[in-house]
Amino acid sequence: MKTFQLNAEARTDLGKKAAKALRKENKIPVVLNGGKLVDLDKDGNYSGKLLAGEKVVPVGRDGKGIITTDLVVNFSDVRKLIYSTDVYVIDLTYDGQTRKAVLKDLQFHPVSDAVLHIDLLEVTDDKPVIVEIPVHLEGHAVGVKAGGKLYLSMKKVKVKGLYKDIPETIMLNVDNLEIGKTIKVRDCHFDNYELVSAKELVIAGVRATRNSAAAATGDAEGEAAEGEAAE
Repeated sequence: MKTFQLNAEARTDLGKKAAKALRKENKIPVVLNGGKLVDLDKDGNYSGKLLAGEKVVPVGRDGKGIITTDLVVNFSDVRKLIYSTDVYVIDLTYDGQTRKAVLKDLQFHPVSDAVLHIDLLEVTDDKPVIVEIPVHLEGHAVGVKAGGKLYLSMKKVKVKGLYKDIPETIMLNVDNLEIGKTIKVRDCHFDNYELVSAKELVIAGVRATRNSAAAATGDAEGEAAEGEAAE
């Protein structure tokens, strides 16, 4: 995946009023998830040191919590990240440190489509992540040569793997795809990552057209005529 450089600042003034004020300044609240797993005391509190913007969110019932970080970024700095079709690993720099992350979720205003909130997920070299990757088709389907039409049902698929092993795009060869045949998620296998979208979802296929149906009818009639002549 490509790398995206992003500078952020710790956000300590939380709440809807503070978030609204930030957006008026063309800034966006961000939460960095997936941080360090820590132990909590019997009251569910964390006694360790936290940096500016960090907080501990309890997980499960085993006395554990995950450190998340509240940040703020300039909209101009994330515009390309948000509206690009590319998938990036983000070098997120704040408070004198840099962490790697991927885009997890975006929240838009229901009317204006303005970006209200960004969720990022911290990644490491040894922890698998799940991200959506664009699908590209390559080759010339035999079904298209026979008059069928190639279609792409899923422009993106969910992929699980180490971020360094996940490609920028999923390339699927369609050379052997006949009319009426499809490529499903369960048909796709890769060495260093796996597709985790629902197994029966159709990614691409070749559907029949009027031309292909007419050609098939013509072939059938021709074969019948040959058979009658032979008799």
